[in-house]
Amino acid sequence: MRQVTMFFDYECPFCKRGYAYFKDALKDYDDVEVIYRPIEAHPRPENHPPHTDLSCQTFYIVKELGGDILALHELMYQAVATERQNVEDPEVLADIVKGLVDRKAFLEILNSDKYRATIDKNNDDAYEHLGVWAVPAFREGDKKLDAKEGIGVSEAQVREFLKA
Repeated sequence: MRQVTMFFDYECPFCKRGYAYFKDALKDYDDVEVIYRPIEAHPRPENHPPHTDLSCQTFYIVKELGGDILALHELMYQAVATERQNVEDPEVLADIVKGLVDRKAFLEILNSDKYRATIDKNNDDAYEHLGVWAVPAFREGDKKLDAKEGIGVSEAQVREFLKA
């Protein structure tokens, strides 16, 4: 089984489009296991709001609570990249995921900052060790596909990347 890692930020409109291309292309590859790793396109203390550390943590909380990750991606991209909801507010995030997981359990974990270190590690791995410059970014062993800043990735690039 091949493992492909996708680095993304729900706030990033290029990630939203790249994810759609990726999801569609994956239909042709039943030998690919996807590892989703949310990162902050603009980590704190960078002055580029909204900061998405909480929405990145939301991914891991929904996963922990047994929620549907693919449904989460759709909800988060819609809420964050399209509707521009305030993802720095835990209550807003709880409203976004209310149909996927228990609200109270979600808020309890989010407010504990349980996954903050995971997001810091994802950011560090992506930016300091794997050469990610812009998201979405894809990795499979030594193979990589990075978005061009302000442009993203094309459907053709994603499909070419997934070819074995």
